[in-house]
Amino acid sequence: MGEQSDVDERKRATLKRFAAVGAASPFARFADVDSADAGESEVRDAITGYLTATPGAHFSKLRDDLKLGTGETQHHLRRLADDGSVEVYRDGDYKRLYPAGRFSDFEKRALGYLRRETPRGMLVELLRTPEAAGSHLADALDVSRPTVSKYAGELDDAGLLSREDGYRVERPETVLMLVVRYADSFDESAAGLAAEADSLVRFDG
Repeated sequence: MGEQSDVDERKRATLKRFAAVGAASPFARFADVDSADAGESEVRDAITGYLTATPGAHFSKLRDDLKLGTGETQHHLRRLADDGSVEVYRDGDYKRLYPAGRFSDFEKRALGYLRRETPRGMLVELLRTPEAAGSHLADALDVSRPTVSKYAGELDDAGLLSREDGYRVERPETVLMLVVRYADSFDESAAGLAAEADSLVRFDG
């Protein structure tokens, strides 16, 4: 009983933290603030707050991070989508979630790949070291060269990487801006790049 109480308290604390962000977010005006059920309103505020801080999260990550049930998450996302607060963007096998109207298609694709460990590592390393070759990326990320080639092909198809002359990040300023803005929702490597951002914004194109 005590353990369940602890879980409930953690869930409430998590919801309150993200609900505060959601209530202040630019798309909070879409939320059903007139709902008689304040608890439901708080959950929806928490979801909008979470997606403000973690755009591009997929369903199961949002559900787990907010400590919600599957049906509960589906219910509130459906309401938020109907209200025009949240939009779904297909990314391969994932349905990624974004605040509605906040991101271009390019930015959604970039955020989707930045939410995946190896592609994120490749983009971060190429932003830091634009001349990096495939072998360098494989060593830096501790993956095989075929793995680098596989994801390079996916990033190329998504319009995020050029393979015409080695590897080059497309629209690097935009990708760097997304890494910097949402660094805390990625990993230490992204946070490290964010800390170096001032010295990196000097791309030619």
